[in-house]
Amino acid sequence: MSTDENRNEQVEDVQETAEAAAGEGPEVQAEAQGESEVEALQAQLKEAQDQALRAQAEMQNVRRRAQIDVEKAHKFALEKFVKELLPVADSLEKAVESTTGHQEAGELVASIREGVEMTLDLLLKSFAKFNVEQISPEGEPFDPQQHEAMSMVPAPGAEPNTVVSVVQKGYLLNGRVVRPAMVVVAKPADAPKVDEQA
Repeated sequence: MSTDENRNEQVEDVQETAEAAAGEGPEVQAEAQGESEVEALQAQLKEAQDQALRAQAEMQNVRRRAQIDVEKAHKFALEKFVKELLPVADSLEKAVESTTGHQEAGELVASIREGVEMTLDLLLKSFAKFNVEQISPEGEPFDPQQHEAMSMVPAPGAEPNTVVSVVQKGYLLNGRVVRPAMVVVAKPADAPKVDEQA
């Protein structure tokens, strides 16, 4: 074989290889580009699924909060009404207390007292139907969440910081304080004395 023929064969081989590479190039590039697009679409799909899950969780939280708000509104809707009725209960209790010890006035006072006691009993039963409870903490430890201390007095027979007497009863509506009980609290024996002249 001559050198020219050898060269021609080499040139033809290089041309065939170049043509083959040129022919495969666009297909390989298209395949690689298709794979990257698939990966991008999968990433977008995953992100969209995450956003959908977050939105669903947020909607459940909103629904739960709204349900709690509605329950609270139902539970405490009577609070203003109850506050308006508390002075009526106080007045009836004072009327019953004021007739105590007036036995000398006779039947008239006894019948008035009986009527007032019945009215007060009716009112308290109505309160109970709507989960309104009375707070009358005499002898119990002072609780700042439910009691309002009007004063502190020395009380030798009582434990320090216990309620010695109730000035005005408190009330709860479904466990929430509508009005704290106004109380007098036993002073600890070692409490500092306040200078009355100051």
